[in-house]
Amino acid sequence: MGNLLSIVTFLPALAAVILAVFLRGNDEAAARNAKWLALVATGATFLISLFILFQFDPSDTGFQMVEERDWLLGLKYKMGVDGISVLFVMLSTFMMPMVIAASWGVTHRVKEYMIAFLVLETLMLGVFMALDLVLFYLFFEAGLIPMFLVIGIWGGKNRIYASFKFFLYTFLGSVLMLVAMVAMFTEAGTTDIEMLLTFNFASESFSILGIHILGGMQTLLFLAFFASFAVKMPMWPVHTWLPDAHVQAPTAGSVVLAAILLKMGGYGFLRFSLPMFPVGSAVMTDLVLWMSAIAIVYTSLVALVQEDMKKLIAYSSVAHMGYVTMGIFAANQQGIDGAIFQMLSHGFISGALFLCVGVIYDRMHTREIDAYGGLVNRMPAYALIFMFFTMANVGLPGTSGFIGEFLTLMGIFKVNTWIAAIAATGVILSAAYALWLYRRVVMGDLIKESLKTITDMTTREKAIFAPLVAMTIWMGVYPAPILDRIGPSVEALVEHYEMAVAKADLSAPAQTATAGH
Repeated sequence: MGNLLSIVTFLPALAAVILAVFLRGNDEAAARNAKWLALVATGATFLISLFILFQFDPSDTGFQMVEERDWLLGLKYKMGVDGISVLFVMLSTFMMPMVIAASWGVTHRVKEYMIAFLVLETLMLGVFMALDLVLFYLFFEAGLIPMFLVIGIWGGKNRIYASFKFFLYTFLGSVLMLVAMVAMFTEAGTTDIEMLLTFNFASESFSILGIHILGGMQTLLFLAFFASFAVKMPMWPVHTWLPDAHVQAPTAGSVVLAAILLKMGGYGFLRFSLPMFPVGSAVMTDLVLWMSAIAIVYTSLVALVQEDMKKLIAYSSVAHMGYVTMGIFAANQQGIDGAIFQMLSHGFISGALFLCVGVIYDRMHTREIDAYGGLVNRMPAYALIFMFFTMANVGLPGTSGFIGEFLTLMGIFKVNTWIAAIAATGVILSAAYALWLYRRVVMGDLIKESLKTITDMTTREKAIFAPLVAMTIWMGVYPAPILDRIGPSVEALVEHYEMAVAKADLSAPAQTATAGH
């Protein structure tokens, strides 16, 4: 299968076209057909994507299964995967069938809803496989549109405000990235990501309006990309769009946002910032590490005072992404291994927590924490699953959450012990807000009249959680297959970064790092 990556990427889009063109009518049968077609398409995409995993050779640190052909005005359509991107592709294809299954209760404009998610899957997969700057940018930005529609059409009461805030924040951040891409093309003469990874962008310091730019062109390019990826992650203080988007989005929208879309920022740092602008990254490392440390503590404290379940989990996501950026910019093997592992683990755990909120929201139509209490008396299966993912979110040993946090803290401890100490307090704070949420929603006596007839999880709901539980335990007990796949690519990235930074003497007023091939 020579075009395996393209088949996996565009199969959901093909299903969306079939839905749009051939499915007629707004009756119940049409809605049911739309759901089944979307489920079959996302399931087939996952099964075909397994071939990517089976064909992938972890010992090869370059790009594999590369597809390249002429495309547009001299630009190339180029796709490929390496040890850093292949598991994000798998995470995306793995989560989408569960997202569709969790949307079975949608009754409003079902066909359009399914089309939006199918198109979104294609665009997300494109981000992780694109090996051309222009292609990457198109996938990266176009992904905003279906998510904007999902929040704006199927969201909660303040959905219009939340969808515009989401769109404007992430779009404005990316405008600077586009400017940087034009500058990169001007200097390197290519938009091929594979070639840009070996190109040395100018890193001599210079002054603009009396301001000394240490790291020169690389620092400016780094900051332009950073603006886009920091919003997407999202990092403190540009995180404020995320709680609003999560609260207003339908359950499936929240799951996709938490499990996959947030990972694009971290992937961007690993694909562009560290390997292409190593000197710029080194100059800005301290700033990023302190921003991450503040994010972990600050957003954990904010989570403690939330009254809305989704908002609490959203702030928890920002805190966990703080560990990710910290691990990436520790720029050592443990840190980056831990960051990638944490992103994958967070995809399963955070996605599952939003599904947990969705289960009781579907029954009671409120996310207010105070509206619940004593659910264990009526919903024992739900109480068990919610407990499991709460513990995984806290980082209980034996779950995937522990491995990622442990590795990132090890990585950061080698770089800065103060930041490692501050980040470690986040582990305690996460236990505080997660257990507090669980205690108020699930434990205690069933006093509220409205909850006395609530029913436990259905077979469909249990089936959605089963693979997420399995992955969280498997990754927590036996992380070696994941770490073996990402290890060699991360090792090559760290080696490249350290060599480039060693060549550029950042203590000198002007550097003499090469500015060409």
